[in-house]
Amino acid sequence: MKLLAMDTSTLVLGVAVYDAESDRVLGEVMTNLHKNHSVRLMPAVDRLLADLELSIEEVGALAVTAGPGSYTGIRIGVTTAKTMAWVRQLPLYSESSLTVLAMNGLNYPGLVVPMFDARRQRAYTGVYRGQRGVPTEVLPQQVMEVSALLEWLREREEPVLFLGDDVTKFRESIQEALGDRAVWGNAADHIPRAAQLAWLCGQKWKAHQPPEHADFTPNYLQITEAEANWLKKRGKAEANE
Repeated sequence: MKLLAMDTSTLVLGVAVYDAESDRVLGEVMTNLHKNHSVRLMPAVDRLLADLELSIEEVGALAVTAGPGSYTGIRIGVTTAKTMAWVRQLPLYSESSLTVLAMNGLNYPGLVVPMFDARRQRAYTGVYRGQRGVPTEVLPQQVMEVSALLEWLREREEPVLFLGDDVTKFRESIQEALGDRAVWGNAADHIPRAAQLAWLCGQKWKAHQPPEHADFTPNYLQITEAEANWLKKRGKAEANE
């Protein structure tokens, strides 16, 4: 079974094909640019399938990152994947973009912390440890004040690997809080890879885990600013009634 994976949850656009029967990643396309995912995702899929000499009819399952990350990027990936799954009648699997990024530190002998900037000194984050070949959550995924995250980490006597392009925004605070216990991934480590997404979701298919339902929605970890403003206005309107 060949699984097609798509990730548009950050600036990185990634597409990969994984052969679950041979446990091989057959191909991957990836860019890390300030460009519109909506006009580039399907051409990237077409190009990869063409390079692999595969037709869409040979794809047996789909995978997509469910978030967190860019609201627009997540919606593009999830909407595209759900549409393809419906049209082709294919099972769709999803995985957290934080877990996908944490895969880059799977063999690190300490704690692994993927981070995406959530603004106002907050981050989409979680704390992981590599166990039995997959990242296992030590601290659940959440939107968290960076200062609170660092306080939690400071109480643990372990080295910590930080992953993600946005880590540079918090590096000074991290260094001050953790000193030599803070470890930084290299440039390649900071990029979430569609190949890792494909592998993770391929394991779900192998384990006969049920795919997503038709009503599957992204996991933003927090409501959008537009939703927050709408709820605020609605609350004021109800208070004045």
